[in-house]
Amino acid sequence: MADPMIPSIFEGETNMTTTERAVSVALGLGIAAAAAQPRPNKWLSLAALIVGAGLAIRGATGHCPVKRSGGIA
Repeated sequence: MADPMIPSIFEGETNMTTTERAVSVALGLGIAAAAAQPRPNKWLSLAALIVGAGLAIRGATGHCPVKRSGGIA
């Protein structure tokens, strides 16, 4: 059972257009796939994986906290 104090990222209205969502998912999956390749710098790969996953989740849910706060028009 979910904690009522923790908001769900899958609830509420979306604040992204379909195009923004598709681009976010595509870029996120591309970055995450590139991060999965063996690299000498493991920290850079981890950072790319986190950024890619974040973008993919942002696109899949349709919620952008930066856009919601008014940071991007």
